[in-house]
Amino acid sequence: MSEPNDIIYGVHPVAEALKNPKRKIYSLKASKNAADRLAAEIAARGITPEIVHPNVLDRRLGADAVHQGLLIEARPLDQPRLDQIEKSGIVVLLDQVTDPHNVGAILRTCAAFNVTALVATARHSPEASAVLFKSASGAYEHVPFVKVTNLARAMQELKDYGFRILGLDSEAPEDIAAVDRRPPIAIVLGAEGKGLRQLTRESCDHLVRLDMNGPIRSLNVSNACAVTLYALTR
Repeated sequence: MSEPNDIIYGVHPVAEALKNPKRKIYSLKASKNAADRLAAEIAARGITPEIVHPNVLDRRLGADAVHQGLLIEARPLDQPRLDQIEKSGIVVLLDQVTDPHNVGAILRTCAAFNVTALVATARHSPEASAVLFKSASGAYEHVPFVKVTNLARAMQELKDYGFRILGLDSEAPEDIAAVDRRPPIAIVLGAEGKGLRQLTRESCDHLVRLDMNGPIRSLNVSNACAVTLYALTR
């Protein structure tokens, strides 16, 4: 049974999909204005869009989808195994982060900081969906998204490749600024509310916190990812 097509909508996700030579695109529906806006990207790809009224996309995607007059159907990207990623830089691991909005925002941050790969478990993580693609704002085309069966084993595999593993915990004794931040390094982020699971914590080389002085010491996981990557790369 073949995988369902990826449904990608919105200006930035569609533009990045068009520019990605690894994307096999089956169809592009666009309003006249949106097609004009991405005329260069569409022409470079050699695609003839189907010009439709925006209401057609509303009916297809739902009235709440901010499609901006653009909808692509494409073959899912082939993603690497953990042993196929570059053994350098920064890797981000997610411990049961399931909200596609958060994971999409994390992908966008990973692309901004040139992260080597994003790693999540095959279970307890969102599927590649239109909501995730939209939240990632095109970053899904740039950041390898590795799915693993067991996070603790994946962490050990990364250690075998020379990565040091940091687990982000708001109650950790060490400030992230005080630990060795030289790559290759991996940072593990826990789910909203639950944080890192016990086995995940035990598999880390260091548990670290973001040193914040305000009355609230924890952040939304996607915001925590952005601040952490800034701290690791400054």
